[in-house]
Amino acid sequence: MSNHNQNQRFPCLQFLSQLQLQPQKKSQEAKTNISHIVFGIAASANIVGHRKNYIKLWWRADQMRGNVWLDQPVKMEPEHDHLLPPIKISSDTSKFEYKHPKGHRSAIRLSRIVSENFRLGMENVRWFVMGDDDTVFVAENLVRVLQKYDHNQFYYIGSSSESHLQNIYFSYNMAYGGGGIAISYPLARALEKMQDRCIERYTGLYGSDDRLQACMAELGVPLTREKGFHQFDVYGSLFGLLAAHPVTPLVSLHHLDVFEPIFPNMDRVHALQRLQAPMKIDSAGLLQQSVCYDKTRSWTVSVSWGYTIQIFRGIFSPREIEMPSRTFLNWYKKADYSTYEFNTRRFGRNPCQQPFVYYFSNVVYNKNASHTATEYVRDRVPDPECHWKMANPSRIKKVQVYKAPNPHLWDKSPRRNCCRILPNNKNGTMVIDVGVCNEDEVVEVR
Repeated sequence: MSNHNQNQRFPCLQFLSQLQLQPQKKSQEAKTNISHIVFGIAASANIVGHRKNYIKLWWRADQMRGNVWLDQPVKMEPEHDHLLPPIKISSDTSKFEYKHPKGHRSAIRLSRIVSENFRLGMENVRWFVMGDDDTVFVAENLVRVLQKYDHNQFYYIGSSSESHLQNIYFSYNMAYGGGGIAISYPLARALEKMQDRCIERYTGLYGSDDRLQACMAELGVPLTREKGFHQFDVYGSLFGLLAAHPVTPLVSLHHLDVFEPIFPNMDRVHALQRLQAPMKIDSAGLLQQSVCYDKTRSWTVSVSWGYTIQIFRGIFSPREIEMPSRTFLNWYKKADYSTYEFNTRRFGRNPCQQPFVYYFSNVVYNKNASHTATEYVRDRVPDPECHWKMANPSRIKKVQVYKAPNPHLWDKSPRRNCCRILPNNKNGTMVIDVGVCNEDEVVEVR
């Protein structure tokens, strides 16, 4: 049957074919920026303690909009007023039942933060983003992630827990609030209309995250996963996770009071402040891992840009190095690799099997060369007495990494950068170039 006859018999086919041939109107709408986001920070009266310092690490009062939502009024020192979001007091939730035997009814209050922010009627809002008072956001990367999505549609964006057991107990379909949850404006509007009715149907749930997800399920909106939102339901050292960050922009860090400081010999706030330096110069590349080899000395080198360099004796495949080493315990403080929701590798207890670790210490941007020079210094630990038949990395005291910032890195399909070890005449120093992989460049020893 000809297309002409088909169109006569089925007018709807003619309409659809004409519609497909019409040129699509290109949206002239500006790209999402930080001013389009309204933050809602879940907190309580303990905001007057040290946690306000976590918020001050990332909050920019002259660029950002949002509120800290408390359960009761607190008195803040005047010098903190311009460094923190405005403080709001949550509405009374005493009319809602809470029946979970082990939780706390504050979960009801916290689950309504997006709706309460929506009711403030702010203009030109595209996204509502939730976080906790112990969450640090990388604002530029949050914007990069949200730019991928049409804010005029229903979107519920976030990530699961690192704990397989937590995800089983609560839901793999749930965004964990501490890692950050992004909700598009139309979805926030729909949520605000029905949330109080929804909450009444889920009196037995534990927290705020699962209550919010229950309402998303009633609205028919699934979780859109973004791996850069980090709940960090782990104890111990985050080193293994941060040194092998997934190929996605780092958006958030959570549970800052639970894990150890991310840099040695520093308190938590100062350790996070150190990360701010590379973040400001090249946020897109922060923590991005690349792997290369020193063939002559049989070393494997892992670069986590802006954070750490590891030198391994021996040749290890990228498949192995891209897995986080288990420097941490699960949420139940057990060293059980089967309880994580991602692959991990063993962290050698024998010092001779551990990598030589160099931590970020300084960054300089060279405008003339359009590249950054980052410096990493050897962690001050005693050299183990090992009897290897290969070169000893202990002679390397410092690593210098050259890299051109690439703010459009995430506009392309995800791919790790490549690194190359450069020849140099500096004793005790390794020099590395990191950048976009060249044509046919492969991480291999040849």
